[in-house]
Amino acid sequence: MAEKININNNIRSFKLRVIGAHGDNLGVITKEEAIALAKQAGLDLIEVSPNADPPVARIADYGKYVYELSKKQKEVKAKSHTTETKNIQISVSISEHDIMIKAKQAAEWIREGHRVKIDLQLKGRTKYMDEKFLRERMDRILAVIPAEYKIAEPLKKIPKSMMIVLEKAK
Repeated sequence: MAEKININNNIRSFKLRVIGAHGDNLGVITKEEAIALAKQAGLDLIEVSPNADPPVARIADYGKYVYELSKKQKEVKAKSHTTETKNIQISVSISEHDIMIKAKQAAEWIREGHRVKIDLQLKGRTKYMDEKFLRERMDRILAVIPAEYKIAEPLKKIPKSMMIVLEKAK
């Protein structure tokens, strides 16, 4: 855990808003009264929100509280998914079989939730080819991708390639 949790006598504030062991609000009381209530219940006084005014403390079992906190953090981490932009490079003279392989790979990445950037490489004389012809080449691969996708960034021509970015259709 990144930040230290203050409990019992480590709490610096004199007045605290205290939440009881069963979730009931005990109001704003002094630290000594709150510690006495916690000891009476056989539990700890845990500072939950030190930056609030007045700080919020809870009467609970410290071990159980830390366990619940770590469980919540693990759950949030498991639910988070980082998306990457995967790159596929094709040339003007790509064969149909290679298009199918690259389309399958793009579909797999799209299903996983990643963005896919398709680059139509323009080398040598291909830089000066008719733009309509180059668009048709790009449309060939887009037509065979076996996954639901939407265009995140439209087709654009940059000096050495034409590129389009796809992402999962929601």
